[in-house]
Amino acid sequence: MQTHPWLAAFKVYAHPRVVGMLFLGFSSGLPLLLVLGTLSFWLREAGIDRSTIGHLSWVGLAYGFKWVWAPLVDRLSLPLLTKWLGRRRAWLLLSQVVIVLALLGMANTDPAVSLQPTILFALAVAFASATQDIAMDAYRIEAVSQEKQGAMAATYQAGYRIAMITAGAGVLWIASAVDTTPDIYDFNPWHVAYLVMAMCMAVGILATLSIREPELAPNLIAQQEANEVHAWLAAKGLSGRSLAVAAWVYSAVLSPFMDFVRRFGWQAALILALIAIYRISDVVMGVMSNPFYVDMGYSKDEVATVSKVFGVIMTIAGAGLGGVLTAKMGVMRTLFLGAVLSAATNLLFVWLAGRGHDVSALVFTVSADNLSAGIASSAFVAYLSGLTNSAYSATQYALFSSVMLLLPKFIAGFSGDFVDAYGYADFFTATALMGLPVLVLVWLAGRARLHVLDK
Repeated sequence: MQTHPWLAAFKVYAHPRVVGMLFLGFSSGLPLLLVLGTLSFWLREAGIDRSTIGHLSWVGLAYGFKWVWAPLVDRLSLPLLTKWLGRRRAWLLLSQVVIVLALLGMANTDPAVSLQPTILFALAVAFASATQDIAMDAYRIEAVSQEKQGAMAATYQAGYRIAMITAGAGVLWIASAVDTTPDIYDFNPWHVAYLVMAMCMAVGILATLSIREPELAPNLIAQQEANEVHAWLAAKGLSGRSLAVAAWVYSAVLSPFMDFVRRFGWQAALILALIAIYRISDVVMGVMSNPFYVDMGYSKDEVATVSKVFGVIMTIAGAGLGGVLTAKMGVMRTLFLGAVLSAATNLLFVWLAGRGHDVSALVFTVSADNLSAGIASSAFVAYLSGLTNSAYSATQYALFSSVMLLLPKFIAGFSGDFVDAYGYADFFTATALMGLPVLVLVWLAGRARLHVLDK
């Protein structure tokens, strides 16, 4: 009996490497909230002031600067580990082990007693997590053929979202279950919760040890360019080890960025400007969302259920809707719609701030905000994917995803100062207004794209 074409298409999800991406996606998504969103809830409950919490969000800048060491992860072999596992799995395992150790460090430091150790361990988690993302993006791109990339991305996102529920709602549920004095801060619930999160990283470690290293065919374009660079540097008088190092730096570090500028010309500046601020409304607002929930009197269970579970489900629904809209309307129109919705839904938090502790209003606000974020994210990923050159996919993707976070994370560091000075309502209004320049840049980028297509 012949298998229906649709059923045959779904068989791709049984491919071992596609299945493996589910667990690797979980490993990638778990650390993010533990050093950003969930940590801010913990810090606020521990009595840390909003201004300090805002400044501590700069820990997330590690994700914004990962392009700096992406060429090393892309090209550098690790002693012993690379010989045993291969380059991609070696970097994955190293970063995952560091994440586990740093999470254990966070679990054993009380920010109410001494904040500095918590910050240092959170920085270590963020740096190792960003390194894991670089290696994982490279593995995902190289591990399977082009026709399986969609399935790889889908399983990766599924694992990533499950991890976000675990690191968001899961931590709050664990802490709430252990907490015997909910009206008084107690370090022990957070100690237990972060210990459990460190143990959960075993999922990624086991997956890394189980998967196979990609079998790469030589990239002829990159190889030809490397040979040309080598010959050019040799003609300049370099030789021996200095020639090898200079050629490696040029090919690994400079070439990916030069390729981007060569392909897009003056539009490269416009594209980078759009990438730099597209998610600014959501990122800046997100730093103060958990302190806002605490100050409004929402319990750990309420925030876990509404924001961390229901909110993630709405984000997934929004991402699915964004994919459909991108196919029907095109990338740039959906990108514009996502920017409008992301900014507009921030105004719902102004309304929520005026209502105080209202779970029904929280459900409505979180639903709308996360649905719009899902639409915007889906269109944005599609836009970024179309910008990369397969010869430098890992480094260029790291560049784009880093630029996306740098400015928003820097501005978000002052969010606590703004709230202290003007209050939550004015803060949420300001984050909505930050979305206006995004609309202008999307419009300009869309016009530039149409001009290129008309040529």
